[in-house]
Order: sequence, then C-alpha cells, then structure tokens
Amino acid sequence: MVTIGLEALLDSRRELLRGQRIGLVVNPSSVDRSFRHAVDLMHACDDVRLAALFGPQHGIRGETQDNMIEWQGFQDARTGLPVYSLYGDTRIPYPEMLANVDTLVFDMQDVGTRIYTFIYTMAHCMQAAARDGKRVVVLDRPNPINGVVVDGNMLEPEYASFVGLYPMPTRHGMTVGELAGLFNEHFGIGCDLTVVPMEGWRRPMWFDETGQPWILPSPNMPTLETAAVFPGMVHVEGTMVSEGRGTTRPFELIGAPHVDPWALVESLAGEDLPGCRFRPCYFQPTFQKHAGVLCGGLQVHVTDRDAFKSVLTGIAVLRAIYGLDPEHFEWKQPPYEYVHDKLPFDVIAGSASVREQIVSQVGLGDIEASWVEGISEFERLRSRYLLYPE
Repeated sequence: MVTIGLEALLDSRRELLRGQRIGLVVNPSSVDRSFRHAVDLMHACDDVRLAALFGPQHGIRGETQDNMIEWQGFQDARTGLPVYSLYGDTRIPYPEMLANVDTLVFDMQDVGTRIYTFIYTMAHCMQAAARDGKRVVVLDRPNPINGVVVDGNMLEPEYASFVGLYPMPTRHGMTVGELAGLFNEHFGIGCDLTVVPMEGWRRPMWFDETGQPWILPSPNMPTLETAAVFPGMVHVEGTMVSEGRGTTRPFELIGAPHVDPWALVESLAGEDLPGCRFRPCYFQPTFQKHAGVLCGGLQVHVTDRDAFKSVLTGIAVLRAIYGLDPEHFEWKQPPYEYVHDKLPFDVIAGSASVREQIVSQVGLGDIEASWVEGISEFERLRSRYLLYPE
C-alpha cells in the first residue's frame, strides 16, 4: 500500500501547515485512499487555516469539460473559501490572489506525460511564490504509468507553452514531487520548496499497484488505460482527426469521417508495434471534433503495458492516416492553449520535427532513433532529482 503525500502530510507532517495561511491548489483527483478530498480534510482540521483555493484547468471540482470559464474567482459552495482560476486570464497567481496566503500547497494527480497542464500550474505557482516570498509544499503522488520509462522527443525551447513549459521528453518518468525539484533547481525557479514524499512507492509501479483509488484527473482521462495510451495519442489533438473526445474511450478511439478502418489497421500491421493490437471500428463523437458524424478508425488495445511503446504508437497511427489519404488530412489551426502563432500539433509535440517526419513518411525506426540523444541527456539530468528506488 502506497501512502501518498496528502496522507503523509496530515498523519505526520502537520507542522508544515501550523501557523500558516494555506492556499490549496487542487482538483477532483486530490483525494486520499478513502476518497476524502484534500479541501474537506484540511477544512476539518482545527490546526489548519485554509485561506484560499486555486483551480487548474477543469476546476477544483471538475466544473468544465474542456476549458474553464475565464473567471477571476468565486466562493466554494461547500467551505465558503475564495476560489481563484489558474486557467483563465492568468496561469500565474496574481500578487493579490496570494495576499492572504503564506504557503501554497499543491496536490494533484499527474498522468506522467509532458503534455498536460497540471505540472505547469505547479510550476507557475512556484514562480509566483518565488516572486512574492511565499512557501510551496508539494504533496507527491505516483506517476501512474510508472517512473521508469523515459521516451519521446525533447521539447524545443521555442515551442514552450502551457502544455510543455520546459525541455523534457514526452514521457518524463518522474513524479510531481520530483518534477518540482527539477523545475525549482535546474530550471531556476528558486522558491522555498518542500516536497512531502510518498511512502512505499517504487518506480516500476503502475497506478493500479498502489492501492490508491483512480479519480479521473481531467474529464477525458477516465481510466488508467487512457493514461497508458495518452503520451502518443494526445498528438491526435493537434489534427482534425478525432482523438475520441465525445466517446467513452477518449484517446483509445482514433478516427475521422474519411478514414477506412480496415485499410488503416492493415497499414499498421507491418510496423510490428509491441504490446498492442488495433481493432478496426466506427464511432460517433457526441461533442468536439466531428460531433454527430460517423468516424472510421481504430481502437488501440494495450495487451502488454510494459512492452507498449505509447509515444511511437501514437505517431504511427497518425503517420498511417496521413499516408493513406494526405489530401483529406488536416492539421488543426491556432490558437491552442494560449498560443496563437504556431500550429497546435507543433505546440503539443514541442517541435515541428514530428509533424515534418509524418508528412515525409519517415520510417518509425528512424523517428524513434531521432529521440535517443535527447532521452539520454534528460536521463542524466533527471537522475539528480529522483526520490524513489527502482
């Protein structure tokens, strides 16, 4: 049984909170093993003074499907505490938001992929704390897709965004607490940082081996299986191919109205992608791309999650769809995640090179080989910030 940072804090590290006005950065996944939310747990503690709540993309209690309404703040109906949006007109807390806060406590479940906004909400909170002389406490949680695998291309600095703030590979193989140390020291944030580590977590663990409940971190991350395919299939979001939003299997169902399911699966048959099978299928999204329109495509079924190459598989599916019918293939147009001057696909990939490789139909072996140097460099850097054993 893994003890997460939230549980460790309230059980044995309560001194970090005493005498402090606490700002809590949370979302629906901020629960303990008994499904009790961090806001409710801390609000019930006589020796903890909650002063404000901060909501990331999708809100503190999952209020919105895609993006939050751009509001400055409101009162939480359950506690009466002020709530501030960190996914609206600002991603970095304003000084006035922190005026009545001494310590920011961050507690959210990450998905182990560079392309996800929550770890950058953490980074921006750390930046604001450094600016205003506040303290940050990060409550660590598992990397749900294990903390061993590092994979994918490196983000290039000119493509930094809210879905990729720092140069890292697509799969970073780190926990939020480890990332906080990396961001703070190597990337120079320099805030007063304390990480409350987990107890009992080992790097090869997948989330379902921790004894903790899976609470969907965002509306389109319903299961651990979603998180397993997400590092590659999230790239589909940068095209006009549906990534399965508006279905019950987002990021597992991939397709578009012009795609022939059987031709697509046949084109992938010779790629020898390990740990998965592709099933030809049709689906009809209820919202987002192609809402109400029949899409042909595939469902990816992971048969061996440790052998599965999630990033390469996602690129392979897009490469195949493009290769079968380049005239009908469309790249999504800006804006995307507050970026107005770059293609969304390049923002997601953190580089233009992945898109160029797809268009040029570069072989998957060569695509994977192009990542090796960056991965090796990052692994050397990453090793200085790891908190847990193999």
